Amino acid sequence: MVSSSTIRTNLTENAALDSQHLPALDLETRSTQDDHQALRLWLRMLSCTVRIQNEIRDRLRREFATTLPRFDLMAQLERHPAGLRMNELSRRLMVSGGNVTGITDQLEHERLVTRTLDPEDRRALTVKLTASGLKRFREMAAQNEQWTVELLQGLNREEKQTMLDLLSKLKMHLGQREHTSSVSSSRRRR
Repeated sequence: MVSSSTIRTNLTENAALDSQHLPALDLETRSTQDDHQALRLWLRMLSCTVRIQNEIRDRLRREFATTLPRFDLMAQLERHPAGLRMNELSRRLMVSGGNVTGITDQLEHERLVTRTLDPEDRRALTVKLTASGLKRFREMAAQNEQWTVELLQGLNREEKQTMLDLLSKLKMHLGQREHTSSVSSSRRRR
């Protein structure tokens, strides 16, 4: 793993470069050529993800006065016109129920979503986009797509396809590991 002294050394060396060639300080600056290639790759992917996410987050705030978590919740609801239960939203967004409740409260106050008792389980609440919520989300989604295309213009079509193929392969591998791990765990519990 990279030590804090290595990071400080890298930062000091980087500071000596002229301002036009200064690398951005991000998660990837933690790694060195001595680190395992897999670690360097992971930090590079994470660094790119965070940069894109931060840019999208800033633009959503600036142009739509909203947040990325609100956008993500609305995206889930747009895919499910009949609505989703609060616990399902929490699972899909990979956040706590409290986070989903807070975001839903805000969106409901703005009349972008409604909450109703679930007809199949009266203890559960179903959240769904209102007509104005759907219209608002579609405006944001169209702009988000344009921003994403712009941010990935540094790659040509072939390079994007290569990355998609390689990341699909990695995702499949990770899915198989998760499946194997869950099967092993269930066998140990028996």
